Parts: sequence; C-alpha cells; structure tokens
Amino acid sequence: MSATSQATHAYTTWTITAEHTEVREPIDQYFLGHANDDAAYMRRAFLPTAHIESMREGVFTSWTLDVYCERFKGSPASDEATRSRTIDWIDVGGNSASAKITLVHGATTFTDYFVLLKTENGWKIANKAFHGQPT
Repeated sequence: MSATSQATHAYTTWTITAEHTEVREPIDQYFLGHANDDAAYMRRAFLPTAHIESMREGVFTSWTLDVYCERFKGSPASDEATRSRTIDWIDVGGNSASAKITLVHGATTFTDYFVLLKTENGWKIANKAFHGQPT
C-alpha cells in the first residue's frame, strides 16, 4: 500500500496514510479476536486499562478488559463464515485516533467507536463504545 491512498465508504472519503495503517493493527487484532472467539487477540488490541461501554436495554454498562475477555471462549461462531467486519473511518490526530467499526454478526449489527492511543508498544484501543441493533 502506498503512503497515501483513498478509501471510500458510504458518504465519506478519507485519506489513508502510513499512520492509518499502523492504527489498523489493533483493529485487525480485534477482528481476529471476534473471528476466532479468542481473548488473546483482544488483549493485544486493547490497553489493559480499557473499558468497553454501551447502553444495554436502557442501562449503562462499563466492562473492564478482563470482564470483556471472559466473553471469549475460543470457539468461533457457527455462522462465522457469513459475518463481516469493516472499518468505516479512522481519524488520526498526533498520538491519538478514533475509528468507527461495523460488525455484522448474524441477527445483530454492531457499531463500535474506538479511541486509540499510540504507546511505546504501538497503537492500542484505549476505550470502546458500542451499539447493537437488529441486522
């Protein structure tokens, strides 16, 4: 991939730089974590202090990374071959970034928003907020 290329999705166009490619690394680990149902990938993607937050049935939930990782049992979903995960956009500002992700997991489509930080160990997801709705 060149240092700068164009990516389009829906109604937006954004420029992909070398920094965007680096920001993708934890997102790719996140995608692998879902595909393989494996918390080890999630631990590589997130900062250990990360929180995963959402409104579930009108109630605010905030999970630590450890609680989130308990959800992964090491057995991919039976419909894994039909699931899709895409990066809608990435915005980089110095050592911080944000990204919007869409995951179509069977009957539910999730929209994830990540806040990422560039650390001494590379880019990591600092926090995630998400919403699920029927596909």
